[in-house]
Amino acid sequence: MIPKVIYYYQTLNSLVTLLENGYATQINLAAIHFGLDSNNKPYIHLNDYKPNDPKFDSLWDELEQAQQQNIKIVLMVGGAGGAYQTLFSDYETYYQLLYQLIKDKTMITGIDIDVEENVNLADIKMLIKRIKKDFRYNFQISMAPISYSMESDNPGMGGFIYKDLYHSPEGAMIDFFNVQCYGSYSKELYDDIIHNGYPPNKIIMGMIYGQNINNIINELNKIKKAYPDFLGVFMWEFFQAPPGAPEHPETWGQIMKHILNSNG
Repeated sequence: MIPKVIYYYQTLNSLVTLLENGYATQINLAAIHFGLDSNNKPYIHLNDYKPNDPKFDSLWDELEQAQQQNIKIVLMVGGAGGAYQTLFSDYETYYQLLYQLIKDKTMITGIDIDVEENVNLADIKMLIKRIKKDFRYNFQISMAPISYSMESDNPGMGGFIYKDLYHSPEGAMIDFFNVQCYGSYSKELYDDIIHNGYPPNKIIMGMIYGQNINNIINELNKIKKAYPDFLGVFMWEFFQAPPGAPEHPETWGQIMKHILNSNG
């Protein structure tokens, strides 16, 4: 297993420094939302624009180059801007927009389900099952829970308990969890998640701009030593990745690669 080094990518600055000098196993393109336009017509947006808007031409070109360098491209749906209440309000209509986008952009080979609004767990299960049916078993499915919903069985931001999902047939279809460890980034937190019943090969430890990178490096070295099959890390988001951001966000990936490929 190759440990995962994942950048979330929403402020769509050029990826050229990563493509030329950096390291990543995966890019999570953020974020997909749904809604109705001024004519009451359903839309799918990448941030605030249609995904095929000409402003994204260079984005799709660079993501294609990234895929050619064996970097997996994953589409993040939701996040702080929401998506799922609208999606499930007219499921077939909005799902077809999502389905067509993934079909059109052939570099996309996975989806990251980031639920930050109250939804019905049955609807999330329905979505996971549909994605797996439509895109088959080589299509990656991940989710992005906040850390407290993984270290305990408190409801997450979606209002459901992740353990209930994890132990369901649909939970078996989830490849891993991108855990938002923004309040605390420590081996202690990771231990708590593992002790709560999630295996190391299902947990990505996620960090955000503003956390102390030196402390994080120390904690990651402890985690890697204790858990040789530690799955990996993510950074929200690319252009803010320390310590070289904004000019050299690729430096973060090189540091993470070194830690994750060490022998502990």
